[in-house]
Amino acid sequence: MKYCSDCGTEVVKKIPVDDDRLRFVCPLCEITHYQNPKVVVGCLPTAGQQILLCRRAIEPRIGYWTIPAGFMENGETMLDGALRETREEAAAKVKGETLYRLFDIPHINQVYVLYLGELDGDFGIGPETLESRLFSEDEIPWTELAFPIVTDVLTEYFKDRKTGKFPIRVSIPSPLWAKHVGWKLPT
Repeated sequence: MKYCSDCGTEVVKKIPVDDDRLRFVCPLCEITHYQNPKVVVGCLPTAGQQILLCRRAIEPRIGYWTIPAGFMENGETMLDGALRETREEAAAKVKGETLYRLFDIPHINQVYVLYLGELDGDFGIGPETLESRLFSEDEIPWTELAFPIVTDVLTEYFKDRKTGKFPIRVSIPSPLWAKHVGWKLPT
């Protein structure tokens, strides 16, 4: 951030009174501009024994597979956002949706909130999707998944499906994705 969004004055970084972090503060109008994590919402749509995935038409990771997800908008609930993203990216509706997975990703200032739901009708593509397709467990393109959270949520879903129990989990992404796509993790 360079300028105050209220008055246009160049901001400075300082620790405001009664705070413990560097913040952008306007020296003229004294407004503190907080920069908080972005919330990403999405859905893991199922159809029988299959999962709906979307091939990304935008960066980052264009051409790679993901679940329908995106940034939450002001004025919507997490579930509303997840359902909207599913409509926008996969032209799909889901029913029976339940909260399924939360990811904390502090190094990029994001929180992921994912729902599990059953595909309700047809599906297609939106402007951010090259194609969408149903995959059975043995068809998942593990080396072509866009993000670590996709690998994690799919791996957990297939394990959970075997037990019939779908607990809500909260964690950071695991290193499993890097292993699948051949990335070397820093040591």
